[in-house]
Amino acid sequence: MIQHEGPGWRLARDPLRRNFTVIIGGAGWVVELSEQEWTSLMPLVTELVAQHEKLVNQLMPDESICLEMGKEYWWACLDGDRKAWSLQLIFEGDRKDLRGFEAYWPIPAAQSVTNAMRLMWDCG
Repeated sequence: MIQHEGPGWRLARDPLRRNFTVIIGGAGWVVELSEQEWTSLMPLVTELVAQHEKLVNQLMPDESICLEMGKEYWWACLDGDRKAWSLQLIFEGDRKDLRGFEAYWPIPAAQSVTNAMRLMWDCG
């Protein structure tokens, strides 16, 4: 099992679990994801963070930015400025699974959890 945790966020992955192999959480909440849900979430988060990194040098010091993106079952919003941002996710589920949820990480937990997500994704 791979597990990462910090102030206001939690992330774990256990490929030996049957249905829900990934756990993501924030301050006072946690949700389990299937491998398919995790696999569809990561490209979205990676692309959203990459877009922010491309725009950072174009932003004025006090200028804010809000980036939104949807992909498959997910909608995501990165909201902040050139140095820090929050992350909101909405999972709408697919037609087989009626489950849905909303997740939110404030500044600075959003950067920490996305860094841990990238690390876990890269480690397979």
